Amino acid sequence: MKTTVDKLSDTRVKLTVNVPFSELDKEIDQAYAAIAQQISIPGFRKGKAPRQLIDARVGRGPILEQVVNDMLPARYEQAVVENDIKAIGQPEVDITKLEDNEVVEFTAEVDVRPEIEVPDFSKISVTVPSLEVEDKDVDEALEQLAERFGELKDTKRKMKTGDYAIIDIVAEIDGEKIEDASTEGLSYRIGDDDLIKGLDTALRGLKTGEDAEFTTEMQTGEHKGEEATVKVHVVQSKERKLPDLDDEFAQLASEFDTIEELRESTKTRVEEDKKSEQAAAIRDEVLKAALEQVSFELPTSIVDEQVHAQLHQALGQLAHDEKVLARLLEAQGTSREEFDKQTREQAEESVRTQLFLDAVAEQEDVEVSQQEVMDHILFTAQSYGMDPNEFIQQIQSNGQIGNLFADVRRGKALAAAICRVEAKDDKGEVVDVDQYFGEIDENEEASEDA
Repeated sequence: MKTTVDKLSDTRVKLTVNVPFSELDKEIDQAYAAIAQQISIPGFRKGKAPRQLIDARVGRGPILEQVVNDMLPARYEQAVVENDIKAIGQPEVDITKLEDNEVVEFTAEVDVRPEIEVPDFSKISVTVPSLEVEDKDVDEALEQLAERFGELKDTKRKMKTGDYAIIDIVAEIDGEKIEDASTEGLSYRIGDDDLIKGLDTALRGLKTGEDAEFTTEMQTGEHKGEEATVKVHVVQSKERKLPDLDDEFAQLASEFDTIEELRESTKTRVEEDKKSEQAAAIRDEVLKAALEQVSFELPTSIVDEQVHAQLHQALGQLAHDEKVLARLLEAQGTSREEFDKQTREQAEESVRTQLFLDAVAEQEDVEVSQQEVMDHILFTAQSYGMDPNEFIQQIQSNGQIGNLFADVRRGKALAAAICRVEAKDDKGEVVDVDQYFGEIDENEEASEDA
């Protein structure tokens, strides 16, 4: 087999592969055996007819077609390996020559990973938020926990941020009611500021039974950009009563007997959350700094594939109804053109990051164990709230195992590179990146478990 490689661009090559028939004995035998099982020739058991009779019955064409179909995948892979082609995506294959008993020639155009010069991570320095946990951080965490056990109760006082109201809203333009901006019996939390611009300001200070009127610019719908008059009536006002943070609450909301124990446990949890945030900040800042030092062309077809996948996913959630997507985008104050632009930008950033991390993984000579892949699968399934076995079946049916393996390899490679980075917090203190990204010594882990 002879292969020539033509570089079409920094991200695409063309392979021309020439395979002599002398190397296709196995495929020819398989082709005759397969077709012999499909035909019946008098005087011969099925599958036992000689080649001459098969050629006479079906012709040489089907044999050659079967040979070509059987040989293409293996010969393409062989050409890629022998020529050290870092192929990504599916190739576009054409049969350019087929001379019986002589030669089969085909071409394969395929995207390749561009040459990427990985920067020296030991020269990268990043700054991230400090780990300091203040009393107010613990207080906020306890208050969030208390809110889960709070009760909504009617109030006669003036409403303020955080209160809840049952309201009727009528929006008008030039005296004409706007149906899609009017409603009755709506439950709304003051401070969310996600309904009508100016509504929160109008509601603050009102009591049950009172009314307010204000003007606002419509943000969505067919009247977007127009000025409307909004009348709001408070049907009912409520406040959330939180339980006292005492021992009784600790016993209600946790396994602890005292509020002091719950507070200490909450402090530990807040510290762990801040450590996770700091680790994520280090990862993001290092990756950002590294990417700023490299420049390379992106394979267009791979980006297009990601764009298509993102659009397919978005439409899949809307029963693949383009009109529903258009209405949703309009309600969000954007257009299909802007959506497509953002989708492509996101796809380009994703492909750029993946290709860069693949180059890092190659430089770091990263190996991934089956257990590491399984741990990643279990973690991902848990984050989706899925049964691990069901998740595994789903990714297998979608052919996503390879992608998960690649994700683990990229993450492991970045972690190894980060261990050479200098990181400081915003107070100037050095952060030990090994505590987040260094490999755990198995002997040390075993002794800790013991």
